[in-house]
Amino acid sequence: MQRRTLGTTGISVSELALGAMMFGQYGNPDHDDAIRIIHRALDAGINLVDTADVYSTGESEEIVGRALKGRRDDVVLATKFGLPMGEDPNRRGGSRRYIFRAVEDSLRRLGTDHIDLYQMHRPDHETDVAESLAALSDLVRAGKIRAFGSSMFAAEHIVAAQWAAERHGTYRFQTEQLMYSIFTRRPEAHVLPAIQRHGLGVLTFGPLNGGWLSGRADPTAGHRASGQPARYDAGAPYGRAKVAALAELGDLAREAGLTLPRLALGFAGAHPAVTSVLIGPRTADQLDDLLAAAGVELSGDVLERIDAIVPPGLDVNPEDNYFTTPPALLDARLRRR
Repeated sequence: MQRRTLGTTGISVSELALGAMMFGQYGNPDHDDAIRIIHRALDAGINLVDTADVYSTGESEEIVGRALKGRRDDVVLATKFGLPMGEDPNRRGGSRRYIFRAVEDSLRRLGTDHIDLYQMHRPDHETDVAESLAALSDLVRAGKIRAFGSSMFAAEHIVAAQWAAERHGTYRFQTEQLMYSIFTRRPEAHVLPAIQRHGLGVLTFGPLNGGWLSGRADPTAGHRASGQPARYDAGAPYGRAKVAALAELGDLAREAGLTLPRLALGFAGAHPAVTSVLIGPRTADQLDDLLAAAGVELSGDVLERIDAIVPPGLDVNPEDNYFTTPPALLDARLRRR
């Protein structure tokens, strides 16, 4: 398993990282099985485990915490905050009040005294990012977190946060976590170039596009499809576009001597801005299939053929890549006199 340095943090992370969203009631509810999967990933050379407080309402963090007992010092532990953790509007976002509460809750569930990478799960349009940065900087000084980053920030939010850190003299976001795959290439246009200009480390998730690029005979019949039937309708316009692209990508993978998942993960890791690609298995068999993609390097010819099938900067289904919708598009009062 190759290692890369995560932006300017100085932290060395594996080229593949383990995402823990599928551990808990909304994925694999068997805690002991999930722990075995985590241990299997660590034994294979993965050293970064990424979770979030909102995953199965804290259950994922508890599972990860149990799995890391006795192995904590060897693991780069990442989690996220900011998405709603209940009906109370003060239990979400990036205010100082909430950040200080959220980190203590995560530390307790994870059973640790520090988090290596603490990530703001989405932009908070109601809180000045300078307040969030100041609170996160205080947590670094207090030793509760080692570094902090953002997740699913648009290019303008990334730049604004870097500018705010410089202006107010705080620590800055050092990483960004975003969705990126052959079928979700919108970040290539603006987000990834902005990241490269500011030297952020990048964790990507969704390399298999929720199962579409899994290589299954019927990609619309997977676990996630049951909860999002509209996005897995092979007869809908975007579904038909994916099915057509899959036929060509399958042929390309076979010609390159790869499975479709290995082609997909190789693509996600090929962008020069990407540090580590998150894989999110629900079962041990899924993990083993994904681990086989470690070390895959796609040739320029293969990447150019992928470009011909799915053009750079294109999301085949725009609804897949759920960047936070700005309030001005949701509330008409903000754009009318």
